[in-house]
Amino acid sequence: MKIIADENIPFVEECFSSLGGTKAVPAGEITADAVRDADILLVRSVTKVNEELLKKSSVKFVGSATSGFEHIDIEFLQTNGVGFAYAPGSNANSVAEYVVAALLAVAKKHKFELQAKSIGIIGAGHIGSKVADKAAALDMEVLLNDPPLQRQTHDPKYLPLEQLYGCDFITMHTPLTFEGVDKTYHLADEAFFDSFKKGAFFINAARGAVADTNALKKAIRSGKLAGAVVDVWENEPNIDNELILRADLSTPHIAGYSLDGKVAGTMMIYEAACEHFGIGPKYTADDFLPPSEKPEITIDPDSGTEQDIIHDTVQQIYVINRDDFNTREILIVPPEQRAKWFNDLRADYPVRREFQNTQIVFTQPSETLASKLKGIGFRA
Repeated sequence: MKIIADENIPFVEECFSSLGGTKAVPAGEITADAVRDADILLVRSVTKVNEELLKKSSVKFVGSATSGFEHIDIEFLQTNGVGFAYAPGSNANSVAEYVVAALLAVAKKHKFELQAKSIGIIGAGHIGSKVADKAAALDMEVLLNDPPLQRQTHDPKYLPLEQLYGCDFITMHTPLTFEGVDKTYHLADEAFFDSFKKGAFFINAARGAVADTNALKKAIRSGKLAGAVVDVWENEPNIDNELILRADLSTPHIAGYSLDGKVAGTMMIYEAACEHFGIGPKYTADDFLPPSEKPEITIDPDSGTEQDIIHDTVQQIYVINRDDFNTREILIVPPEQRAKWFNDLRADYPVRREFQNTQIVFTQPSETLASKLKGIGFRA
């Protein structure tokens, strides 16, 4: 079989070699001509998979190494008998760790303790539920909003949106939808931010258009928001210059970019492709994930406050401020090069491993600190 794949899907050539000859190309080269005689097409979110791309092709299976599928014309694939798989939840832990790093960085910058602060999580699926567990491990008060899950489960833990407006943090983890009772396009609009208590923080690591950029900037300018963390942007890769400056942390849509999450996404579509064609999978994630460069961290529980120690430990694995710095450099390059800069930051993103790959060793016992570090994902 002939396989055309986005070159930024990690280990795609090695992994899919058991199914056929794989040609990895830049996303911009995935065209109708390029896929015409392919049997399998493997993409990321930057490639629109629709009739225009596939109508003259021999593609029998499409895999998207992404947690969403807004870029896929599902109806066209189904109508034409093309198999499809994506990777929901593959990067959930990566995004949740990004949120933890952001919470700790913002708390350090603004000089407050996260303990007893409240966090409202809008969208309690794969990602939101992990954010909830990690925030609870930091002794934060967690409030959840997820109307579809509330209707499905009738669980009272899923609260009306209005009950989250008094939170110290609100973080978005919804898909992007444009119609229906659960439409999320510009869910965070001017009325949304006006309803916040003064001095709250807003985090968006979901989809850019879930938040109205102008409304978000206005809320920061006015002082209604004490700050914001923005990983996803409207009109990517042409992102808003003012919002880059006004946010506490501005990052280039990389919350889900841990190597562990990327490899998990590759494996999910690989296993689905094997099943589609009735071929047994040859590889597992262990065949591709390298050993951690930081397998162990030694901690002295008396070296600082618990939050400072947790912050510094997380920084040894993931320096979120570095992603913020690199994103802000967009502003010093010529305007016509800024979109490419944003895309390059994503395409050339350095290896980031998840907390689970690191064992914490204490110089003396500390049950509460061990519990918190284990709760956010470390082995402790």
